[in-house]
Amino acid sequence: MALINENFYKLRSSYLFPEVRRRVAHFTDQRPGLNITNLGMGDVVLPLASTVTAAMKAAVEELESPDTFKGYGPVQGYDFLRNAILEQDYASRGVQLSPDEIFISEGSKSDCGNLQELFSVDARVAIADPVYPVYVDSNVMAGRTGVLRADRRYERLVYLPCREETGFVPEPPSETVDFVYLCSPNNPTGAVMNRQQLTDWVRWAQRTHAILLFDAAYEAFIGDADLPHSIYEIDGARVCAIEMRSFSKSAGFTGVRCGFTVIPKDVMGYGSDGKGTSLHSLWSRRYATKYNGTSYIVQRGAAAVYTPAGRKETSVQVAFYMDNARIMRQKLLQMGFQVWGGENAPYVWMATKGSKSSWDFFDRMLAEALVIGTPGIGFGPSGEGYYRLSAFSMREGLEDALIRIERAFG
Repeated sequence: MALINENFYKLRSSYLFPEVRRRVAHFTDQRPGLNITNLGMGDVVLPLASTVTAAMKAAVEELESPDTFKGYGPVQGYDFLRNAILEQDYASRGVQLSPDEIFISEGSKSDCGNLQELFSVDARVAIADPVYPVYVDSNVMAGRTGVLRADRRYERLVYLPCREETGFVPEPPSETVDFVYLCSPNNPTGAVMNRQQLTDWVRWAQRTHAILLFDAAYEAFIGDADLPHSIYEIDGARVCAIEMRSFSKSAGFTGVRCGFTVIPKDVMGYGSDGKGTSLHSLWSRRYATKYNGTSYIVQRGAAAVYTPAGRKETSVQVAFYMDNARIMRQKLLQMGFQVWGGENAPYVWMATKGSKSSWDFFDRMLAEALVIGTPGIGFGPSGEGYYRLSAFSMREGLEDALIRIERAFG
């Protein structure tokens, strides 16, 4: 008899986005032929930059010749990409790292889910609430959270409520935890931590010997020059923080798949005997065991993002999405909605006025405005009463959607 991992039973009934698709499918089955605008999942709509595709095509041609063919590549990633990341994402901001502290991957979602494997099943985990669902669900599957209570909270997770009065930024917990997930710019709220807030978190982690898992997947959308793009801009972070980034939204790689994680060699975990171990060495061992490396073709495409032409083309795309966010934010405010985000992040977070729940608001938005968004409760208990809209849309579709929302709710 094959015994299963019964921690899967503890998961909420459905991962957020499949549940969204299920409800939309049910609605369209009942009312086929309607023009529905999807502002829900954060998938890009603009094509890859021509500089990126040219680099990928050239890489394919290299694989046609025995002189330039590539088989298995270095598991952590090719130096041409890691050096470009090091120079332009970190050294340019005064951050000192070494290339072998960068691990190229298929995307930050996988890394966010896999990093928890470095920690004991008994480790205490803190999460911002609301939060990207992968942080929670991967720890549920690992058996670290206990059961789901009636209040939709897992009994062994430490929840850090992100409330309007604190700008939707989490504050360090008063109780002892082993590692914490932070996301800035935040998905779903669009909130961005300032330098002082990140400094407070780093100082707290240093005092408590906790590890910060810092998801910076949306850093390219930060337009305010005073806001940090990396947690390593904060003095002392390299001894207590791991950072994840992605090319998915900043360069349109949602289907191509490429990201990276930075683990400085100074970040330490501890065994039951109190002996310290470099998390970099543990992650390196895990990588060598479970991953064969990101495709050479994909890494060439990612490296092209860092060329002058690649930077120019992808920055135009980022600006397009942020202009969408600006238009959406301004229009919703004019309609009388309470709105946050959309200024340094491609998501708008809004209050669900006149609705019993965020799922009720989702159903109303779908039925009355033919718009798909994401209910806040899907991101955690503190997301109840809120709703997320994504700026990843073509302009005409976004403007039409806003007209329908105004007719239905304005």
